[in-house]
Amino acid sequence: MSATALPVSALRRLRTLRSGPQRAALTVFAIRVSSAGFAYGSQVLAARLMGWEAYGIFASVWVWTAMLGHTVTLGLSQGACRFVPGDQAQGDLDLARGYIRAGALMTGGAALAVAGLGAALLALEPDLFAPAYRAPIAVAICVMPLFALQDFLEGVARSQNWVGLAIAPPYLLRQTLMMGCMVAAVLLGAPPHAEVAMACMLAAAAAATTLQAALLAVRLRRTMPRGPNRYRWRFWLGTSLPIAAIDLANAGFTFVDVIVLGALVSPAEVGIYFAATRIQQFVVFVHFAVSAATLQRYSAAQAQANRFLLAELVRRQGRTTAAATVAVGGAILAASPLLLGMFGPGLGASVPILCVLVAGSVAASLFGPGEDLLTMLGGERLCAGITAASLVAAAGLCVALIPAFGPLGAALGVALATVGRAALLARVAGRVHGLPTPVWSAGAAR
Repeated sequence: MSATALPVSALRRLRTLRSGPQRAALTVFAIRVSSAGFAYGSQVLAARLMGWEAYGIFASVWVWTAMLGHTVTLGLSQGACRFVPGDQAQGDLDLARGYIRAGALMTGGAALAVAGLGAALLALEPDLFAPAYRAPIAVAICVMPLFALQDFLEGVARSQNWVGLAIAPPYLLRQTLMMGCMVAAVLLGAPPHAEVAMACMLAAAAAATTLQAALLAVRLRRTMPRGPNRYRWRFWLGTSLPIAAIDLANAGFTFVDVIVLGALVSPAEVGIYFAATRIQQFVVFVHFAVSAATLQRYSAAQAQANRFLLAELVRRQGRTTAAATVAVGGAILAASPLLLGMFGPGLGASVPILCVLVAGSVAASLFGPGEDLLTMLGGERLCAGITAASLVAAAGLCVALIPAFGPLGAALGVALATVGRAALLARVAGRVHGLPTPVWSAGAAR
């Protein structure tokens, strides 16, 4: 069917579909690039102030904090983008309100439970951790529940297409406050140790989460008037827990190279490698920006049973993501000597590491939004299985390649696994939903 043969109402929806996600993606990308700039500045500052040894400790502890924080949302953050827009599209505000309330309670409860277990383990078995790691871990235990709650708030805001409110507090405000707190702490005489950096992150996370929660509550009261709440606990958890497994595997996939390096090389080498990954995040943000602007629209289009608009959305997301990833990746590589040099002298060996990581992200982007389709439209268990298998493969490749190639081996391992995962997700998403995702596909949907 051609676009000219569509009814006027469908053409209007198509124009909204085309322009809305693009504007939202540009907003998200602008915020994430800005926040990445502040994050990059804060990481440069931390590395300069602490030295590579302490910075490597901070990096290792922060990796675990972020990974657990994403996981203890139980998949309810991503689930908000799937369930809430669909309920609203069908006029069931009672169920939408119930999901938001239940998700906040379950996320907070799970985060506090995990933090309590971590605190008990640290108190009862301190010898499990090297002395230099104990104080940073103690502070990180306090940071993790705030991280988890903010992750859920981000999902709720994204479900309403409030991309600025979703992205700015965790990625722009939190990073800015962390950098300001670190400078203030050192000027006031605090030692530039890893636990001080984590304490600054704690203060920044508390302020950013409080502000985001307050603003989100005000806006939700305007779109969802007070009323009864209805709950579907079993259905929500049955769908969200596999998404939680995806989040855990994704978080592990993001940080597996740093984790394996931490077990095989010195903290200083971990810090130098982590610096390269912080620059590579500029490339990863492209997919995040487009996905953040599009996920909830998949759910709404599916609820309206509009296959044409859904296929158009998939096609545009895939091609936009790939083109922008290539452009940003090329710019990052061109500027890599300068960006790495900001961390200090002697980082020339990190340029090949950055090249490999960027090449992996670019190649993976060519396979399109397979993960997003499986997460939002059904197939989350398949997605979780593929991601978990890819995580195991990435860890195995890192273990095999690091002894021979050092930190470059970690980059090679994670890049190969990233491309393989993207290819598998695209193939499975195409078979399950009849929507081809690779950028070279014709874009037709069954």
